[in-house]
Amino acid sequence: MSKRPARTDVPVEQTWDLSDLFSSNEAWVEELNQLSDQIETVTQYKGRLGEGAHILLSCLNAQDELLQRTIRVATYAQLNTSVDGTNPLYQENSSQASSTVASIHAALSFVQSEILELPEGVIEAFLEKENALGTYRKTLTELLDTKPHRLSPEAEAILASLGEVLDAPFAVYTRSKSADMQFEPIMNDKGEEQQLSLALYETLYEQSSNTNERRQAYASYTKAFNQYKNTFATTYATEVKKQVVMARERNYTSVTNMLLQPQEVTMEMYHNILDVIQTELAPHMRRFAKLKQRVLGLDTMYVCDLKAPLDPEYNADVSYHEAAKEVLESLEVMGSEYMEIMTKAIKERWVDYADTIGKRSGAFCSSPYGVHPYILMTWAGKMRSAFTLAHELGHAGHFALAGRYQRYHNTRPSLYFIEAPSTLNEMLLSHSLLAKSEEPRKRLAVIVQVLGTYYHNYVTHLLEAEMQRRVYAHAEAGKPITAKVLCDLKGSVLSDFWGDTVEIDEGARLTWMRQPHYYMGLYPYTYAAGLTASTAVAQMIQEEGQPAAARWVEVLKAGGTKKPLDLMKMAGIDMSNTEPIRKTVQFVGTLIDELEKGFE
Repeated sequence: MSKRPARTDVPVEQTWDLSDLFSSNEAWVEELNQLSDQIETVTQYKGRLGEGAHILLSCLNAQDELLQRTIRVATYAQLNTSVDGTNPLYQENSSQASSTVASIHAALSFVQSEILELPEGVIEAFLEKENALGTYRKTLTELLDTKPHRLSPEAEAILASLGEVLDAPFAVYTRSKSADMQFEPIMNDKGEEQQLSLALYETLYEQSSNTNERRQAYASYTKAFNQYKNTFATTYATEVKKQVVMARERNYTSVTNMLLQPQEVTMEMYHNILDVIQTELAPHMRRFAKLKQRVLGLDTMYVCDLKAPLDPEYNADVSYHEAAKEVLESLEVMGSEYMEIMTKAIKERWVDYADTIGKRSGAFCSSPYGVHPYILMTWAGKMRSAFTLAHELGHAGHFALAGRYQRYHNTRPSLYFIEAPSTLNEMLLSHSLLAKSEEPRKRLAVIVQVLGTYYHNYVTHLLEAEMQRRVYAHAEAGKPITAKVLCDLKGSVLSDFWGDTVEIDEGARLTWMRQPHYYMGLYPYTYAAGLTASTAVAQMIQEEGQPAAARWVEVLKAGGTKKPLDLMKMAGIDMSNTEPIRKTVQFVGTLIDELEKGFE
């Protein structure tokens, strides 16, 4: 395998087209420079928000317009650094964008502070008097709920101006991974050197059917991460300390309580996801691990073996275009409007899937309001990548529809809901593939891919969430956070889940370093919440067909206008109790039952 290509050396169709955001870097710089001048369109209302409903409405409308422009500027800088963190121009742009965004948020902090200082009942009266203000009802209600936790206007302005500094832990982490971290090459069975990158490990080598290749890559991967463990531990400890201090200063009972409030999720809902899945899923996943160990003929099962294909002959290579066609066919039940968005995403270069120097690992969908979503992933040439594509297209379809039917401030729902649209697309792809799999062996191969979705969301991300729960408890008890502490905590999380079926080695204990999710609040557990909901919706679509899909599209169009439980109830799911969680775990168990029978 040759060295990873530079951005300029890959076919343009494998990269996204950012010209829909800005026609050139010069155009972006011009807009960046103009943003600061536009702050006055909002600050002209400073000190006046109590004068009347029309003044408040004008201020909120002006703020909405400025934030829309700001998000486009920030997105352009972020997308460029995501595909090449080594590029000095992109690094400079990212720094300038962060600084500008921080200054804008500092200047606009008066809006929330002044609203919260208004006498009780004033906002309610304004909403009754000015019908047009109704679009901000949910936003204003949620803001009023934070009143007991707000600092003084001066303190809030200072915190807003320090946005770039407060985001530094995440910036240091991502820049180190994409721009500085290097991996030693490995040798294939022919004695040829194989290049390794973060993206290639996670999308290709971790899923290799060649045990020697897979474990060599794991050793190289582990060695690179081990060299950064003290730096990353300090970085993450700083992030955690920031959250602990903020929670204390804002009079929250805990960091978890603070981070759950904007999600509109109760502590019971949060702990239900973590406790039920870990307790009831672990026995099924241990059976899955033992099955893999037996079928693959492994003396010892390591964490790096958990994603190895059970039947390599049915883990054939698949091109991006072949997979895209399969994904689009699986989504046709969603209707013409949804399919129009999906087709554009594929044909109009919304997706960046080349593996190039400096590109960050993982996958994401960025959805700047007023443009269209952008998807980043790295194509590994296997069906697992097709599920990743389906997942990110789910985010794209969600926010394209929300942006079409809602104003900027009403587009984003709670994080608790955010992963339901993405994982639903994975479920629909799995149903489509299973329906086409008449041959028993091929059906088993598809089930393995479906389990990949549950493994990713119900195991990988959920265990990240359990790691977060333990780290915050550790920090709030006043205990130091070091590399050793983090490795020990991660090791115990993995051991508690896998028992003695999987060997928890040094590399496994370092996996707290892999994901950026730890810097995104209580995000990891929401994957399991989303997949629980999407499993139920997918079953409804399978039973009812288009009517159930149409209900789901209406949910997507609602954006952030409803609380997460209400959005899910629109689709026919009640997530206020543990029943949907337990049903999903049971479904995973049936998939493993079928695999065990098929590989007897």
